[in-house]
Amino acid sequence: MAHSLADVLRQRGHRITPQREMILDAIANHGEHITAEEVLDVVHIRSQAVNIATIYRTLDFLAQEGLVTRTSFENGRLIYTTHRHGPHIHLVCRSCQQVFEISSDKLADLAGIIAAETGFHIDMHHGSLAGWCAECHIQAATLHTDT
Repeated sequence: MAHSLADVLRQRGHRITPQREMILDAIANHGEHITAEEVLDVVHIRSQAVNIATIYRTLDFLAQEGLVTRTSFENGRLIYTTHRHGPHIHLVCRSCQQVFEISSDKLADLAGIIAAETGFHIDMHHGSLAGWCAECHIQAATLHTDT
């Protein structure tokens, strides 16, 4: 996978520096989601010469090129993944921070309604929605009925 990402960049006229290659390897071989800090940990196994600023610049570049997707959670945490992981939406509990994944197909009808009404087209490949998991919702409901 890393080689195919590098090949795409080369075809688009971009240089593949040793740092970019290590970062591409880290993302491609990780499997699913990865944070910039996790990329740094993986890269540091091979070289201490890469810093977190380089990781973030490269991840931003890869996202602009459409080779990775970046999802921001409400707590400011950013995660990255390749398109190989497939389209999905993260459901993030505002209370316990637990993350669930659902197929973005489940929200396709809603995305169509929003596009028709507002002209806004939601990126359904990878995103996040905040709310409350079943357990935290029950706990919150119990607290509100006890007062």
